[in-house]
Amino acid sequence: MTKNKDTTTISIVHPVCCGLDVHKKLISACLITLDIEGKEQSEIREFGTFTDDLITLRDWLLKNKAPIVAMESTGVYWRPVHNILEGYIKVILVNARHIKNVPGRKTDIKDSKWLASLLRHGLIRGSFIPEKKVRQWRELTQLRRSYTRSLGDYKRRVHKLFETANIKIDSVVSDLFGVTGRNLINLLCDHESQLELDSIEDCARGSLKSKVVELHRSIQGFFEDHHRFQLKTLMRTITAIEDEIASITERLTNLMEPHQDLLDRLDDVPGIDKVSSQSIISQIGVTLDDFSSENALSSWSGLCPGNNESAGKRKSGKTAVRKHPLKMIMVEIAWAAIKKKGSYYKVKYYQLKSRRGAKRAIVAIAHRILKAIYYIIKHGKTFNDLGEDYLRRKNRVKNFNSLKKAARQFGFYLLPIQGCQ
Repeated sequence: MTKNKDTTTISIVHPVCCGLDVHKKLISACLITLDIEGKEQSEIREFGTFTDDLITLRDWLLKNKAPIVAMESTGVYWRPVHNILEGYIKVILVNARHIKNVPGRKTDIKDSKWLASLLRHGLIRGSFIPEKKVRQWRELTQLRRSYTRSLGDYKRRVHKLFETANIKIDSVVSDLFGVTGRNLINLLCDHESQLELDSIEDCARGSLKSKVVELHRSIQGFFEDHHRFQLKTLMRTITAIEDEIASITERLTNLMEPHQDLLDRLDDVPGIDKVSSQSIISQIGVTLDDFSSENALSSWSGLCPGNNESAGKRKSGKTAVRKHPLKMIMVEIAWAAIKKKGSYYKVKYYQLKSRRGAKRAIVAIAHRILKAIYYIIKHGKTFNDLGEDYLRRKNRVKNFNSLKKAARQFGFYLLPIQGCQ
C-alpha cells in the first residue's frame, strides 16, 4: 500500500488573487500569481484613492488576470474601490473581525498579504453587497430614516417649548401635530393678542369639537414673543424636513414601481406598511439569491440565536450581530404587528413574554416575520395569518391533559364534549 505524499490539508481555491487593505488616502495591494513553473509569486504595490489611481489599480489587476479581490476597509472607504472594480473583477468585502492577523508586527502591507493568503485558500467569508439599484434604494431609505429622527427631535423641542410657556395642548389632544394640534400651533404663531373661544372652535376637528372649552384653557399660559419666535423657527424646520421626507418617499416609490406587486404582498404582513416595505427590500433586495435559506437571512440580520458551545455545555446564545439596520427595522415592525387584533403574532408574543420577557419575545416575533418575508420574496408566496386560535388548536390535546391533571388534584374528572372543537 502506497501513501500519498501530498499532505496538504488546505487546498488552493484561487491561484491568482489580490488582497487590498483600504484606507482613506492609501491602498495597500498584494497580488498573488503563478510563474511559468507554477510557483507562487507575490507582488506588493501601494495606490492612492483618487479615481485615476483606482483606474490604475484596476488596469494592473486586469493585466495580471486577477479574477477576484478581497478588501478590508474602515467605514465607507471601500465604496470608491468597488465603484471602479464592479463589473470587471469579483469583489469580496470582508469583516475586519473575521480575518485578524497574528498579533504583533502589524503594517498595512502585512495586512494585505495576510488577506491575499486567506483569499487564496478560500478562508474568507464575504459581506453581502447588493446590486447597484438596491444600494441606491438603501441610501435613500437611510437618508429618510435620518430625517425622520431629526423630525422627532424637533417635535420634542416644540413639546418642551410649550411646557416652558405653560401651554398644555398635548394634554388634551392625543397628537400635538395632528390637524387640530397644528391649527392651534398656527394660531399661536399668527396671533399676538389673547385668543378667543371662537378662534379655538374653528381649529377643532372631529371629536375634539366637544372639547373646545378645555382646548381654550390649555393655551392660557405665558406665551410671549420670545416663545413665538422660537415656535415659528421650529415649525419652519419641521415643515422643511417633512417636505424632504415626502420627496424621498416619492422618489423611492417611482424607483420601486416595477416591484409594486412585491411591495403589496409585503404590505399584507401585520406591522408592515408602505415605508417599512420599502425599507426591507432596500436592505435585502428583491431576489435573495445570496441567502440559501431563511435561516441564513436571519443569521445575517442578527435575529436568530448564536451558537456558543464548549465541552458539551451550551453557553450564552447571544447573536454576534449586535447592531444591524434590518434588525432595527424588523423589531419596529414586530412592535406594530403585536398590536393587530386577531393576529397570530400578538398571541405568540404574549405567550413568549410570560416565559422569556418582553425584549426577547419581540426579537423572536421579528425573527418569525423575517422568515415569512423570505418566502414572500424568494418564492413569491402571499401572507396568510394563522390567526389567534392557531396555538390553542395546535396545543388542544396538551392543554386538555394539563386541565385534566389539575382537575384530578381537586377531586374532579374532566371529559371532552362530543362534537365540540
